[in-house]
Amino acid sequence: MQAVQPIRSALFAALLATATLALSAPGAQAQNANAAIQSALKRQSADALSAAQRDFAQFASAQMHLRGGGSPAEFPLDVTDLQDLKNAVVSYGFPVYTVDPADLVAGRQTLHGMAKLTAQWRFVITLHDRPIGLATVERNNGRYETVEYGGSVLSKDVDAMASFHGNADKSNLRFMRIYQARSDFLEVVGQDGRARFAPLHSARESLMLRQRAAKAGKAGDDLLDESEFMQPLRSAVQLNLAMPR
Repeated sequence: MQAVQPIRSALFAALLATATLALSAPGAQAQNANAAIQSALKRQSADALSAAQRDFAQFASAQMHLRGGGSPAEFPLDVTDLQDLKNAVVSYGFPVYTVDPADLVAGRQTLHGMAKLTAQWRFVITLHDRPIGLATVERNNGRYETVEYGGSVLSKDVDAMASFHGNADKSNLRFMRIYQARSDFLEVVGQDGRARFAPLHSARESLMLRQRAAKAGKAGDDLLDESEFMQPLRSAVQLNLAMPR
């Protein structure tokens, strides 16, 4: 099972401290704390995006030089010809949040309140505005670098949900990965401040959410309250934690 990467920088530590303040502080103080979080995330976003774009240009150039044309088997991005990579771009992305499994099982807070930043960002790669995969970027020793390409199915899911539910700058969205349940969600905060969740492909499959929605007479792509999926999510995490290592 992939472990959550530790937060390694003073900036991340400051973000976490500010986030705690935002949750506990009333009124104007909470607004100031939230503004500080958004400002810090924007700075991180610019640095992480720059690294993703730099690394992808190098990756694309190397692949086209070494392999020429065609699409080799098990290539991590959804292209039919590697020469298409010259027109592909890193578009936008999200910091990855997760939840401590012990907190989730105990139900100590809402999912929104328990979410914590990891050291990772996920960026959508597009070809003529069509998502073809994701770049996973990590901060190590103060420097952002791309550690993985892939997730072509997830990239299409993220792009569709973000386009439908996101505001102009997608600041009302958070990408959330529950590692121990192999489940990804896009958290959507509405104008009323209420957090609801769009289960992405992995969550729909691993938690059988489409089947549950059909049984309840709901559309499978509706936004969900966390109460609608917390029980199977908690069960999946508990099962994973109980497995021998």
